[in-house]
Amino acid sequence: MPAVVIDGKEAARKKLEEAAAGAAALKKRGLVPCLAVILAGDNPASLSYVAGKEKALAEAGMESRNFRFPGEISEERILALIAELNADRSVHGILVQRPLPGHIREDRIIAALDPAKDVDGFHPLSVGNMILGRRAFLPCTPRGVLTLLKEMKIPTGGAHAVVVGRSNIVGRPLANLLASREINATVTVCHTGSGDLGRYTREADILIAAAGAPGLITAPMVKAGAAVIDVGVNRLPDGSAKKGYRLTGDVDFHGVVERASFITPVPGGVGPMTVAMLLLNLLEAAAENAGS
Repeated sequence: MPAVVIDGKEAARKKLEEAAAGAAALKKRGLVPCLAVILAGDNPASLSYVAGKEKALAEAGMESRNFRFPGEISEERILALIAELNADRSVHGILVQRPLPGHIREDRIIAALDPAKDVDGFHPLSVGNMILGRRAFLPCTPRGVLTLLKEMKIPTGGAHAVVVGRSNIVGRPLANLLASREINATVTVCHTGSGDLGRYTREADILIAAAGAPGLITAPMVKAGAAVIDVGVNRLPDGSAKKGYRLTGDVDFHGVVERASFITPVPGGVGPMTVAMLLLNLLEAAAENAGS
């Protein structure tokens, strides 16, 4: 029996409705959640992501302030802007769209953010608090994955979760969160040094692919009945597509759908959840600003 295809768009729609309802409640108190977005350069994927976030913010009744710069902008100019935004009480969240131009030190930029406005959850203090189980904004994509697992009632307690990928954006924080007492999974993290990848993935009750490698996970690598979450978003050239490319995940969807119990598609799976989680993080930041 084919897997249940998880509709990330529908799950995200429900969470965006929650964000909109929360924003409406704050608006009655004279406060509009506001996100400042900093974008340097003209990376097509970044431009697309930012446009999607702006659209979602507007539909939820939230404000976005966009700061777009040429790729040649200096690191000091961005740091100066962050200092201004940190001090601006009408701004509740700051998002620095990555990747940044090569001459800008990403770590220095992220560390300059006020952790109370770090709605992406990447500041070192945010990461440390997350690891220690303290209050922190969770990175949006990992939070989105956990929300999907909960929405679909996929058991995590005692489950063996295998995370393929160890990025600071998805793999590492997700592995930490899955191993938390609340989620209570047993976690294996795989990466380029893992050797025989299938040896590990075939043991997974929950398999999360976040390696950025199209088609990496094939049907023989998946345990029958496993829940498969595909975080990968890869742009492959496609002359027949309107935009000249098509999106594909890290999982061979058509093969794995016949073997798994649950699977997320690409696009339409984890991606929409990432944006929804950003808005919920922003709502929480604004509510704390209001003393809620």
